[in-house]
Amino acid sequence: MADTPPRNPLIDPNKRRRGIYILPNLFTTAALFAGFYAIVQGMNGRFEQAAVAIFIAMIFDGLDGRIARITHTQSAFGAEYDSLSDMVSFGAAPALVAYEWALRDMGKLGWIAAFIYCAGAALRLARFNTTIDVVDKRYFQGLPSPAAAALVAGLVWVGIDNGFTGPELRWFACFLTIFAGLTMVSNVLYYSGKEINLRRTVPFFAVLGIMLAFALISLDPASVLFLLFLAYAASGYVILAMRKLGKRVPGDTPEAPE
Repeated sequence: MADTPPRNPLIDPNKRRRGIYILPNLFTTAALFAGFYAIVQGMNGRFEQAAVAIFIAMIFDGLDGRIARITHTQSAFGAEYDSLSDMVSFGAAPALVAYEWALRDMGKLGWIAAFIYCAGAALRLARFNTTIDVVDKRYFQGLPSPAAAALVAGLVWVGIDNGFTGPELRWFACFLTIFAGLTMVSNVLYYSGKEINLRRTVPFFAVLGIMLAFALISLDPASVLFLLFLAYAASGYVILAMRKLGKRVPGDTPEAPE
């Protein structure tokens, strides 16, 4: 009689082993690859390629979650993998690229600014994962890490595209890096866009607006994308100011009359 193989005490034999969904995790892996590629290019002094790679990571990161929802392939593994990928692509990569491009010559202030951004991204992702079931789905609490990464990478891209060197923009880069890091962990609310239903019909002018947006981006990708994300970063503070002044923000539920 053959010997019975020893059982692993850490595995419950009554539970079936779960597999991993390939399709959404392929996009997450692509985002992770783009973020790692940005780090490598930043270390090699190819800052424009590094900045573009971060934007490409944003595209893949935006697709993986939507594809998982559409194909009903959400999983706890996918959520954790996505967070780790985001930390590389939107936490470590932008901080390192900004430091190598503009902050290195600033000494301690430079690496402290980069660390504030990196720590802000880590805290932002941790808070998002622990409050995802209790927050208002219409808003993000704090600047989303992809938008913060686009802000930092966009500055690098638009600076190079307009003939500026990193040291020439180091003070602005330092301020923007610290601003993005602190805003990620703030309580400032940002519109999430999760209410948008891609299956719902839209007016013709909405399609026309999307076409015009693509046309503007194609004319000058670096400047247009940077300005768009700069406006988005400012929008949270506009919402905060409006609420402080007692004004109703578009999208808020009207208060019931007494």
